[in-house]
Amino acid sequence: MRTTFDGQIALLHKELIEMGALCEESIAISAKALDKGDSELAKEVFDYTVKIDQKERDIETMCIRLFMKQQPVAKDLRVISSALKMVTDIERIGVNSGDIAEIVTMGHISAEQDKLNIKDMACSTIKMVSDSIDSFVQNDMELAKSVIEYDDVVDSHFDRIKTALTERIRKFGGDGEYTLDLLMIAKYYERMGDHASEIARWVLYSLTGNKEG
Repeated sequence: MRTTFDGQIALLHKELIEMGALCEESIAISAKALDKGDSELAKEVFDYTVKIDQKERDIETMCIRLFMKQQPVAKDLRVISSALKMVTDIERIGVNSGDIAEIVTMGHISAEQDKLNIKDMACSTIKMVSDSIDSFVQNDMELAKSVIEYDDVVDSHFDRIKTALTERIRKFGGDGEYTLDLLMIAKYYERMGDHASEIARWVLYSLTGNKEG
């Protein structure tokens, strides 16, 4: 019985890794589309959001079956409960990448316009998402804690971009649609970081029974 359960937990980990990889790719594509002002590339993100939604449903079904058939206790129960919570945050990350792609398809931001280092913010967000999933699969408490701490980096990116946009408006006026779109995109990346932090907190809970580690 235990061998069967361990195999199902391994499969759960595999599904979470695949869902996280889809999110990473979705963020990367939306960031590239933004950088190039490529609305056609941005549309590819929507295919990923569909796949992410399906992964969420598959993992939720898997977790419910584990609850019903295996009747897990103690740490096993925390692992499954945490996975069930985590997929919601992973799915929201996918939604946010789709939100960014949708803004790009509107065509208000061109390849030539200054993106205020938003590419760096995207890279930092991808790192958080990847590390949060890895911390769960590897049962790595220190990596989970580092994800939570790294959220300050993403928040700092957001604050700098917001300040730069505010200063630009004050000095030069400028294109209102471009400014609002870029601010919204930065906010979506900031939200992704928050979701990755929450994933890491669920990892801590799965390992210790406490979301603060």
